[in-house]
Amino acid sequence: MVGVSSTSFPLAPRGTLGYDAEEVDRAFRVARQRYDNFDNGTQGKRLSTSSIRHTAFTMRKGGYSAPHVDAALERLEDAVAIRERDEHIERVGREVFLRETKTTARAVLARLRREDGERFDRVSVLQRGYDVKEVDEFSGRLADFLRGGTAMSLREVRGVAFTPKRHGYKETQVDLLIDAVIDVMLAIR
Repeated sequence: MVGVSSTSFPLAPRGTLGYDAEEVDRAFRVARQRYDNFDNGTQGKRLSTSSIRHTAFTMRKGGYSAPHVDAALERLEDAVAIRERDEHIERVGREVFLRETKTTARAVLARLRREDGERFDRVSVLQRGYDVKEVDEFSGRLADFLRGGTAMSLREVRGVAFTPKRHGYKETQVDLLIDAVIDVMLAIR
């Protein structure tokens, strides 16, 4: 499998939690199988960038180093994204593919153009959501990137984290927008 070794990962430093080794090994075993059979995979059991992006592991003492596992997941997602893109282009043609990608980017930009504090729905004052100021600041940087103003790396977008705050933005809406940005970035690589 491209970019992912068949050996286990280094353990997290002593006194630090790491990803459950059995879960990680099982996930990468299944991913290897599905990657190797990508063209024969059925829709429900097919390896996808979305399934990779939303992979999560239990934290345990003596687990694998999270940064090493995360880097391997990113490489795997990149390799699968190339396959998905090429397959989609073959099915619909390059022009349609580019038009779809531009449509997604425009929809994201439309959301990002909203006023600070109004980009996403908010949770109730008793619940925690993403910190509004942090999300708005990052949204401004995303909008600038999508308009071609500044550089931004996939790693930066994948790794963004927001502080939980009362009456913050709904996490699911923010996460969906970030997923769409990642999809656009992977499509134009």
